[in-house]
Amino acid sequence: MNFTPIDLQSWPRGQMFYYFSKMAPTGYSLTVDMDVTELRQTLKEKGLKFFPAYLWLITKHLNGREEFKIAEKDGILGYFDTLTPLYASFHEDDHTFSLMWTEYSDSFPQFYQAYMENQERFGDRHGVLCQPQTPPPANAYTVSCIPWVNFTHFAVHSYENKPYYFPSVEAGKMVERAGRLYMPLSITCHHATTDGYHIKCFLESLQEDMRRFREYI
Repeated sequence: MNFTPIDLQSWPRGQMFYYFSKMAPTGYSLTVDMDVTELRQTLKEKGLKFFPAYLWLITKHLNGREEFKIAEKDGILGYFDTLTPLYASFHEDDHTFSLMWTEYSDSFPQFYQAYMENQERFGDRHGVLCQPQTPPPANAYTVSCIPWVNFTHFAVHSYENKPYYFPSVEAGKMVERAGRLYMPLSITCHHATTDGYHIKCFLESLQEDMRRFREYI
C-alpha cells in the first residue's frame, strides 16, 4: 500500500479541490441500473458467489482512476496506489452486521479465495469489526449491498466533520426486465476529488467487465 503526496500548486485539480473542500464543501450521489445478466449467469455456471465478484469488480474499476483513491494521511493530501474494500458481513442469527475487509488483488481467483477464507475465519464474529486487526487499513473504502431492496436512489450521509474523499458504493436487489437482469448501483463522492466525468468512465468500464467477466475466472 503506497501513498503518493499531491502538490496542490501543480495539480490540475488544485483550485477545484480547494473550492469544493474549503469554500463550498460539496458531495453528491447518483444511482444507475447495471446490467448484470452475463455476470450472474457466469457465476452460476462456475458455482461462485455474487458478492465477492461484485466487490472485486467495483474495487478494480475504482482503482483504475487516481481521483477515487485520494485521501489525507498525516495531514498530507495524496493518493493510494490501491483501495481495499470495507464491506458488511451479515449475521443471520440476529440480523446485525459486522465490518470486514479483504485486500485487493488484480487476480479475481486470488481475491475470491481470500474473501472466502475471511468468511470462514471471521464471518461468525459479532461486533462492529469481524477481524481482530483494528482499525481497518487506511486505504479502505466503504462498499456494500442491500440485497432485499430494489431502490431508485440511495445516499450516504456522514455526520462527522473530517476530510474523507473515498467514494462509497451501494448495490440493491436485482430485478428482471424484458429478459435482462438489472441491479441498482449507487455511488457517493466528494466533489473536491471527483466529477461526473470520472463517474461516467467508472460506470462504462465496470459495465463492460460485467459483460465479459468470464475472462477473469
